Amino acid sequence: MSDQTNGRNELNALSRAAAYNLANVTKTRPQYGAITPKWLTRFLDFKGLETGLYRVNRVVEGETPLDVLCSQEKPSAVIPSGYIEYETKPREYVLNNISTILNVSTAVEDIYSSPYDQAEEQLALAIESLRERQESQIINNDDYGLLKNIAPGQRIQPRSASGAPTPDDFDELISKVWKEPSFFLAHPRAIAAFGRECTKRGVPPATVNLQGGTFLTWRGIPILPSNKLLVDGLKEPKSQSGKTNILLIRTGEAKRDVIGLYQAGLKDEAGRGLSVRFTGINDRGVASYLLSLYCSAAILADDAIAVLEDVEVGEYHDYED
Repeated sequence: MSDQTNGRNELNALSRAAAYNLANVTKTRPQYGAITPKWLTRFLDFKGLETGLYRVNRVVEGETPLDVLCSQEKPSAVIPSGYIEYETKPREYVLNNISTILNVSTAVEDIYSSPYDQAEEQLALAIESLRERQESQIINNDDYGLLKNIAPGQRIQPRSASGAPTPDDFDELISKVWKEPSFFLAHPRAIAAFGRECTKRGVPPATVNLQGGTFLTWRGIPILPSNKLLVDGLKEPKSQSGKTNILLIRTGEAKRDVIGLYQAGLKDEAGRGLSVRFTGINDRGVASYLLSLYCSAAILADDAIAVLEDVEVGEYHDYED
């Protein structure tokens, strides 16, 4: 048989492209690269509200809120009297509404919902998008965002000339939030920068496993990553260097700390502070869903949070063999 005939037979053989049409394909659910673990909202304590309004009543601070007598030598001494003064205009937090409308063609849902329900997958991705925005708002919102509401005395600058985050800086944060601090929060690039500074000093951070994640720690306090603490205003900076902030947070209402807020008992509730409502099908067969997420955050005491500002993430070191 000639080479030409062999070549013609090979060209006429069943091709991969043709065989693909009869093959079963194992498919995944849609993969959304922008979804993050959202550790802040996992570790932050949340309080459900009845009316969407949260008032933080505070005592007028002084050296002591009320004078007392402490004496055994003068039983006839006059006992001091008075009362504890409250702030007359306490801070009130109003829940923020994060909303979107999701549209799904009913024809697409009817025909293409095997093995995955198209409407359910679209709703799941939309909910993740709202949760991402929630974490960003808790940190960066101009009204209630944590970065905007930290007291001046709780803000510190890096000690190093380069601005890199050092163990000394983390110890300084702990000195500001010394009553049972819960966790550090930093951009992944800032955590890497801190790790390099620890390596340079020969004090590599220990790790801890919490809620299915492995985290670096400092003095036993976990360091949680979040790309919502922006580097030069970006979640994913392209430059090797850049400035960001690192937070240390104590959370829990019972300890007068930092808490998240949400609306409890929503109609069509689909999660904490989240409502998903079917709003109807239009004359073109498009089904619409209204997704609304109600959230805010409150700092109950000044010493519940501190920030290391202007942290440089691009400092690197050469190490001797």
